Amino acid sequence: LMLSSTLLAMLLGAWIGILGAIRRYSVFDSLATIGAMIALSIPTFWFGLVVIYVFSVGLGWLPAGNRYTVGDGSFLNQLHHLIGPCIVLALVSTAVWSRYMRSSMLEVINQDYVRTARAKGLSERTILLRHSLRNALLPMITITGLHVPTLLSGALVTETVFTWPGMGRLFLDSISYRDYPVVMGILMFSAVLVLLGSLIADLLYGVADPRIASSHR
Repeated sequence: LMLSSTLLAMLLGAWIGILGAIRRYSVFDSLATIGAMIALSIPTFWFGLVVIYVFSVGLGWLPAGNRYTVGDGSFLNQLHHLIGPCIVLALVSTAVWSRYMRSSMLEVINQDYVRTARAKGLSERTILLRHSLRNALLPMITITGLHVPTLLSGALVTETVFTWPGMGRLFLDSISYRDYPVVMGILMFSAVLVLLGSLIADLLYGVADPRIASSHR
């Protein structure tokens, strides 16, 4: 659940942020800004209940909860149950990443080397993918590495609303039952996620920016 929601938020957030930076002050950019502010203001549990009421109770498109239907543990069935909580958990992250990506992209496309590449006659697609996007991703790598552990808090609410048997719901149940060893274990796992996220972010920095990798040699 956390992996799928993270990938969904990164892809949507990056796409919205890049398009908003390219079409700055357009109708799309204004709608993306308003949508991000609304997404950041909506409580996770309320949005989860709305998704269940509209798409499960009203339209019958998605299951109301659980990880899979009893008696049918196939991949497609589990994927069907994953859609609702994945969308809810990715909502806030998409808003955050889209704003950061827009700001980072705006800073990059106004640099001198981008103007030089455009003056050389390079296509806008080449300038965007080879010169702008790679440098704009550097701040996003840090945000991604540090933001992944915070998904556990969002998963706590999302898994409770959708009765999803995951770590977030386990943490909440352990607190209710005063099962302190399990609580301490989950907190320790969260600390490990913070360290791993920071380590992976540092390694990806060297991949995205060769100057950083060469400076350590």
